[in-house]
Amino acid sequence: MQADARRVISFVLPVYNEEGNLPALYEKITAAVTGLSDDYELLFVDDGSTDGSLQTLETLQANDKRISIIQLRRNFGKAAAYNAGFEHTSGDIVITMDTDLQDDPDEIPLFIEQIDRGFDMVCGWKHKGKGSMDKTLPSKLFNRVVRAVTGISLHDFNCPFKAYRREVLDEIDVYGELHRYIPVLAVSRGFTVTEVKIKNMPRTSGESKYGFERYMRGMLDLLTVLFITRFAKRPLHFLGLAGLIFCSTGFAILSFLLGAHVLYNFDVLADPTWNIHNRPMLTLGLLLLIMGAQFFSIGLLAELLITMNASSGNGYSVKKIRKRS
Repeated sequence: MQADARRVISFVLPVYNEEGNLPALYEKITAAVTGLSDDYELLFVDDGSTDGSLQTLETLQANDKRISIIQLRRNFGKAAAYNAGFEHTSGDIVITMDTDLQDDPDEIPLFIEQIDRGFDMVCGWKHKGKGSMDKTLPSKLFNRVVRAVTGISLHDFNCPFKAYRREVLDEIDVYGELHRYIPVLAVSRGFTVTEVKIKNMPRTSGESKYGFERYMRGMLDLLTVLFITRFAKRPLHFLGLAGLIFCSTGFAILSFLLGAHVLYNFDVLADPTWNIHNRPMLTLGLLLLIMGAQFFSIGLLAELLITMNASSGNGYSVKKIRKRS
C-alpha cells in the first residue's frame, strides 16, 4: 500500500499500567505505519497508571516528536481516555487499539485499506487466538445479544482495535462505558461500518484489566444506547407508550373491580363477604394509573426540554454538500 502524503493518521492509545509493553508497542506501530502515511501521531493517554508507564512514555517522547502524552489525574476508565484522546487528535483517520500488545500493529494496513474503500469506520474481529472458556463464552453471548438487539452484523463489539474517519468522532460523544457501542452510534448517524478479521495475540506482560463485570455494565449501557439512538429526539414515543400501557392496565383492573362490586352488592350475585375495599387489586390498579400518568408527564417534559434546546444539535448528519460552480 502506497503512502498518502495528504492524510494524517492519529493513534489514540489508552494506557493503564502497561509499562512493560509500551516500548515494543511503539516499535511495532512505527514499523507498521511506514508506507501508509508520511504524517502520523501517537497520542498516549495515561489513565492514572500507578506503575512506571508515564516515565516510559516520557522516555519514548524524548526521542520522537510525533508522540504526545495526555496524563489524567486518576483512572477515569477507557471511555474517558478515548474522549480525551479524540479531542486532541488532528488526524484525518483515527486508530484506537489497546496497549497490551494483544492487538497486532502489523494488521493496521487492513483497517486503512477498508477506509480507502470508502467505509467510515472499521472494527476488528478477533476470530483467532486462544482464550479461556470463562472469557470467550460471555463474549460470544454478549455479542450475539447486541447483534440481535441492534440489528448490526458485527461479531466483536468489544474489540478496541478500530479505525475511524475524523467526521465520525466529531459527531459522537463517548461517556460512561459507551466506547464499545461507537459502531451502533455511528450507524444511527448514517455512517458506514465494516469489520476485518484480526488475530488475538497473547499478553506477554502485565495483567488483564477486564473481568466478567464489564459484560454486566455493557448490558446496562446497551439500554442507554438503544434509548439514545431510537428515542433521543422523541422521548414521548417511548415514555408515552409505557404510560399508556400502565394506564390501560390500571383502568382495566379498576373497571373489573367496579363491575364486580356492582354485581355482588346489588342483589345480582349477592355476597355479603365481598368488599371492594379489601381487594389488593384495587391498590394495584390505582398505582398503575398513577405510574402511567407520571410516565406520560415525564415524556412531555422531556419533549419540552428537547424543543427548547433544539439549536444545540441536529437530528441528521450531512455527508457532503454539492453546489454548482
